[in-house]
Amino acid sequence: MRMKTKFISIFFIGIISITSCYQEDDLKSPVKTQPYSEDAIDQYIQTNFIDEYGVAIRYKYVDRYVDQTKRVTPPRLQVVQPMLDFLTEFWIEPFASVPNGDAFFRSHVPAEIIFIGSTMYNTVGTVTLGVADAGARITLTEVNFVDQTNRDWIFRQLGTIYHEFAHIMHQRYNLPSNWQQISPQGYTSLGSWYNLTDEEALQRGFVSPYGTSTFNEDFAELVAFLLYDPQFYEKYINDETCTTTDCVARNEGRAKLRTKYTTVLSHYKQNTGVDLLRVRALIQAKL
Repeated sequence: MRMKTKFISIFFIGIISITSCYQEDDLKSPVKTQPYSEDAIDQYIQTNFIDEYGVAIRYKYVDRYVDQTKRVTPPRLQVVQPMLDFLTEFWIEPFASVPNGDAFFRSHVPAEIIFIGSTMYNTVGTVTLGVADAGARITLTEVNFVDQTNRDWIFRQLGTIYHEFAHIMHQRYNLPSNWQQISPQGYTSLGSWYNLTDEEALQRGFVSPYGTSTFNEDFAELVAFLLYDPQFYEKYINDETCTTTDCVARNEGRAKLRTKYTTVLSHYKQNTGVDLLRVRALIQAKL
């Protein structure tokens, strides 16, 4: 599940920052079919998502797919097609267009994508942006706010879908063998990560506070930030010329992130043949 906190984000303007979270859930088994419908949107989904990639898009009866303790609203009908176009342009096409990417996408895409129109509030003061259910379903929130001229909304959605898709990668192939030894002292817990600032997370060797919560979240956050953030290298990989203690600490964090970065690239390449840098280049060209 992907959440925002009350802290200032490195990437997003406002009083909240973007992070992520993963959980396994069994709220109805995912299926790749839908009842026959003559509705134009349903026909489009059937042809372009179910028949083509084996992934169903759910935009109706949202409450069936949401924890009953949370209150949400379904997407408005007029935003469904723009959201489908957005996923095609920024998720399907970049992966499917690189060598080995089409086969990778088809074999790893979840059975269902759930659209939720509203935000999803949590009792601890965070907002859930997305949920990945054991590699079989991805839930996206804030679909009613679809706006391809709004850079903040674009980054939130891309961060969510790439993060949740990365969870499927480590579920299938496990984490890289050395992953837990790169920054072992930097992890917090699911209950305390939101007490960290973005700066503190970076100094520990993480791209976000939520990345410090578990090894899996660390992996998924780095993949997502690598793909969508235009300033990924400047913020997380390249060292600064240092004159302050904080700068030295940031560079120490970046050294850990450089190891994670090369490890992630190698993990994808060795297990799937996909070059994430080529995927990133296509995404950045679209942005």
